[in-house]
Amino acid sequence: MALPFDTEEYANRLQRLTARMREEKLDAMLLFAQESMYWLTGFDSTGYAFFQTLVVTADGAMQLLTRSADLRQARNTSTIEKIEVWIDRANADPTMDLKGLLSDLDLLGCRIGVEYDTHGLTGRNARLLDRQLQSFGEIVDASGLVNRLRLVKSPAEIACVETAAQLADTALDAALPLIRPGADEAAILAAMQGAVLSGGGDYPASDFVIGSGPDALLCRYKSGRRRLEANDQLTLEWAGVSAHYHATMMRTVLIGEPTNRHRELYSACRETIQAIEMVLRPGHSFGSVFDTHARIMDERGLARHRLNTCGYSLGARFSPTWVDHQTFHAGNPQEIEPNMSLFVHMIIMDSDSGTAMTLGQTYLTTTDTPKPLSRFGLDFIEI
Repeated sequence: MALPFDTEEYANRLQRLTARMREEKLDAMLLFAQESMYWLTGFDSTGYAFFQTLVVTADGAMQLLTRSADLRQARNTSTIEKIEVWIDRANADPTMDLKGLLSDLDLLGCRIGVEYDTHGLTGRNARLLDRQLQSFGEIVDASGLVNRLRLVKSPAEIACVETAAQLADTALDAALPLIRPGADEAAILAAMQGAVLSGGGDYPASDFVIGSGPDALLCRYKSGRRRLEANDQLTLEWAGVSAHYHATMMRTVLIGEPTNRHRELYSACRETIQAIEMVLRPGHSFGSVFDTHARIMDERGLARHRLNTCGYSLGARFSPTWVDHQTFHAGNPQEIEPNMSLFVHMIIMDSDSGTAMTLGQTYLTTTDTPKPLSRFGLDFIEI
């Protein structure tokens, strides 16, 4: 069994979780988020696309309910010792198996927390779960409990984040020599993803974003490739990934002669991200980071062209997104603490002129000045 962290690290995480459960007066937790299971036990799988849950009791006992395809996966990648398999069959309802498991654990009538806010629990399965457990005990939404524990990284996790950041830089190293008039986006994308994988990294939880010309104004992945023109704009958003821990970057690269609008928007991005560095530290909230972003952008007349977020927390994540729950948006009270890995992005998409400009990198928070994890800095990139 190969685990990304030592057994003491996992024991400390379980202790933190059960202490928080006792504070919340929870007798048990049903973990459906794959990142929660991975953080707690090392369990590494895509089986969350189907029904599976890790039951954790307040005394630290754990039992996994999953499909046969994940039985050996759990044995080989996790600290979980007790694994029960529900059987794939016509009209199967695994929540019935779960109810029986909870009964065997003597949890009838107990207060049980459920991770509802996750891609690992579909709406249909949530309805089946609620129907099975409606008279079993007191069922409460405990979606944010493990997420909050995961926000602050341990030294071992920080090492993974820093390795991921090095891989993100390597990906940009691989891309830059290929970015030129006539270049195929497919070759650039392949080089970036290949650099991460050949460097010992993982697939990302989100698809890399690549778009040029009019598609440079998109900040989501889309199918289809084009070749770069003599004067063009190329938006890239990508991540280095190590042990599923992500370090994300974002840039708009200019090919040929940048327009005055490109330079104007770049200036706004750089000014704003440097101002955010002054509040990306303890004593401030995620909401105050966004307020800084909105104030500077709006003062420059860019309110229509900016987004309603400017970044988010990062960590070990699984598809379909590397966004780790907490985002920089208006009114978010989450306090910034040391040892958080946070992605700050400036995204300005001026549809009126067809001009794109982005600038983003991952930071590690400290007791004072945040530490940028990329060696590239915030310089304007033109080819």
